[in-house]
Amino acid sequence: MAAQLASGVGKALQLGDLRQRILYTAAMLGVFLIGAHIPVPGIYAPALQNLFGSGTIFGLLNLFAGGALKVFAVFAMSVTPYINASIIMQLLQLVIPQVEEWSKEGPEGQRHINQWTRYGTVLLSVIQGTALAIYLNDNHALLHPGFASIAVVVVVLTAGTTFLMWVGEQMTEYGIGNGISLLIFAGIVARLPQGVHTLAVYLSSGRINWFNVAVLVVLGFFVVAAVVAVTQAARRIPVQYAKRVVGRRMYGGTSSYIPLRVNQAGVIPVIFAASVLTVPLTLTQLVHASWISSVAAVLNFNSVWYQLLYAALIIAFTFFYTSIIWNPMDVADNIRKYGGFIPGFRPGHPTAEYLSRVLERVTVLGAVFLAAVAVLPVVFTRLTNVPNLYFGGTALLIVVGVALDTMMQIEGHLLMRHYQGFIR
Repeated sequence: MAAQLASGVGKALQLGDLRQRILYTAAMLGVFLIGAHIPVPGIYAPALQNLFGSGTIFGLLNLFAGGALKVFAVFAMSVTPYINASIIMQLLQLVIPQVEEWSKEGPEGQRHINQWTRYGTVLLSVIQGTALAIYLNDNHALLHPGFASIAVVVVVLTAGTTFLMWVGEQMTEYGIGNGISLLIFAGIVARLPQGVHTLAVYLSSGRINWFNVAVLVVLGFFVVAAVVAVTQAARRIPVQYAKRVVGRRMYGGTSSYIPLRVNQAGVIPVIFAASVLTVPLTLTQLVHASWISSVAAVLNFNSVWYQLLYAALIIAFTFFYTSIIWNPMDVADNIRKYGGFIPGFRPGHPTAEYLSRVLERVTVLGAVFLAAVAVLPVVFTRLTNVPNLYFGGTALLIVVGVALDTMMQIEGHLLMRHYQGFIR
């Protein structure tokens, strides 16, 4: 996959407009990595080491932020508030008629949804930033504890997340790939050298041995291979087009297929689930209630309950997101509109029911696979004795998924520019 991606990028750099898109994306990722190392003013750095250790949910958020949370940089919250705002807007499409109408109005409706998503991002950034600032204040991690320091932290963190949201949107429009996903991808990849260094320290100190490293490498290889295989896998549904005579010409009479991907939702459910699980931590800092603290204590990153809830959220979001991006009724209508039919099923509602049944079965496989791979860090930790390992599951799913999506977009641009057409 890496060789194919490098080859595709090499060919793409030979095209002027595509080269500009790739260079623009690289420049924006560079801005993100620089901002991930600019600390928020007024922070007492030595106190941060114990607060945001790798054995908590903060360690996972720190992974998404490219290490910005551990040093409490201006991009410490990364794009988590934007993801949560996007989830809320998608849920509102099911309960608010106006939002549902916007989703069906094309670019104009999407502009309204994007605008409200931005408002929600700012609001959630203020809430999450306030929770983090209070958390620092209560644990003596501010140089000058008090309201003024808390306000400065909230403003800087909100500004950082808002700027990242703008960067992600600009990358999507003027760059290559999905901007928000690429920011998370860059954050994970940026942590790889530190992860290798930590592994070397554990190895030299005797905490692990070469057998543990070998098991880690083999498991990582098989996980990557499985993620690539499942991401590329698809159920092909045959479609037959009837012959039509228009004037003196005959059209149709051909057969095709609909590629129904096993993992239709990609890595979005994993990102959504990880973002939702930050809500209990935020509430713990804002609302000092015993039951909220109890829930947050139970949902420790290394606990069984956390892993079960994480897997359940991934499965739920897989079904939810798939139902949004792939509507069987719309597909059935499009097939009938162009004179096609699925052998053995009448056009219209029967075809939609068949597509819905196949989609449900395929989505079950994809959802269970995503959930299984996402909780692999716990299995890796037990098998390799490597403490608090984030190399498995979530990181691999996001890195491989985003890399494949970006590679396919680059290939799409290359095919579009090198297609000879039927004129010659």
